[in-house]
Amino acid sequence: MSCSNCSSGGGTPRGCKNNGNCNSGGCNKLEVHDWLANMSLPGNQVQYDIVEVRFKNSRKNFFRNSKGLSLQAGDVVAVEETSGHDLGVVSIVGELARIQVKKKETGFKPMEAKKIYRIATQEDIDKWIKARSLEPDLMQRSRTMAITLELEMKISDVEYQADLTKATFYYTAEGRVDFRQLIKNMADDFKVRIEMRQIGSRQEASRLGGIGSCGRELCCSTWLTDFRSVSTSAARYQQLSLNPQKMAGQCGKLKCCLNYELDMYIDAMKSFPKSETKLRTEKGSAYHIKTDVFKRQMWYVYEGDQGSGLIPLAPERVREIIEMNIAGNKPKELADFVVASVVKEPDYSNLDGQESLSRFENSFKKKKNKGKPNNGPTASLKMNPNQKPNFTKPQDTQQQESGNINMPKPIHIQGEIGEQTSAVTGSKSNYKKRRKNNNRPRPNTPSNNENND
Repeated sequence: MSCSNCSSGGGTPRGCKNNGNCNSGGCNKLEVHDWLANMSLPGNQVQYDIVEVRFKNSRKNFFRNSKGLSLQAGDVVAVEETSGHDLGVVSIVGELARIQVKKKETGFKPMEAKKIYRIATQEDIDKWIKARSLEPDLMQRSRTMAITLELEMKISDVEYQADLTKATFYYTAEGRVDFRQLIKNMADDFKVRIEMRQIGSRQEASRLGGIGSCGRELCCSTWLTDFRSVSTSAARYQQLSLNPQKMAGQCGKLKCCLNYELDMYIDAMKSFPKSETKLRTEKGSAYHIKTDVFKRQMWYVYEGDQGSGLIPLAPERVREIIEMNIAGNKPKELADFVVASVVKEPDYSNLDGQESLSRFENSFKKKKNKGKPNNGPTASLKMNPNQKPNFTKPQDTQQQESGNINMPKPIHIQGEIGEQTSAVTGSKSNYKKRRKNNNRPRPNTPSNNENND
């Protein structure tokens, strides 16, 4: 498969930059997968002699293999043209080509089809590559000539014939263009036979290719071959906002994908009542706002009371209210017809909070020592961050280092346990309590016994 046979340039697609491995099977447009390639023909049946050949971008045509050449998909062949010959790549052979002929060419006559001359030689391929390299400069010069002649046309693509005898220019225009003088100027300058072909905006996007708003390659470049008309009614059926910037594709027209699900929406909307009918209740009249086809809900709001919010109703309920209005009855309010939606709980149990999004928040936090008193040697090293550290050693430590081991003994005071603990601490308030307790008369002493006598 030759990547030089497209307008992407350099053998690399402009969209995905994946060197010819796009979703379309390559940088060539409208790639076809031969799903009958591994199936052999029944005995005594001759292979179908019509072959589909692909040229630059999405241009394809059917040719007759009159010489019985052994051709496979991807072979470069020289084919017959009106004047001279051209080179193309074989895309479909065999029975799949028969199916494509019935699908695309209803009045196709095999005996009148153009012929395949031969498999391309190296000289033919070199000349073909040279023709492709001349096309960008040729297109720029032709655009300059059209602007000079003030022609309201846009030349979007140019295709050289492989034998360098003819150049075909593809252009888009809103109306009829008189390009006779342009053809004379181009023929005198380029020294080739000139052919002009007008195409539409969709065909232009199909030839040039690109990436759509969905992030995929354009449908018209990959698989879409017929361009059906797309109207704004397709967007109304699908409850889409009529925003031209979002609904238009790269061609400037409505997106072709608006027609993909249109039939399904039309069938689903048949079971819905008409949205133009107002619902009359004792509370007031309500009119339709929007419809959710997949949830089968119609949203209504009261006239002059938009602040109360939208009221969702099933199509069956809306039809019931309409029948009541036709009979001359009015329901009290629309809220009586609202069906409460039941949310189904999952049929599995939550194992260790597996579906919780915050289950990993506490797993990386450092564990703190909770409930343990900090009475270790590091407790005395805590200080105020604004206080300067004092590196002078305590007196007891200095005596131990100097060799004086006579340490002062702790004072033992007779009394309660709390008093002994206070005596050891040596604070000023505890000293007053200790002195008061020493002056208190103690039981079982001689002085107390004398006073009792």
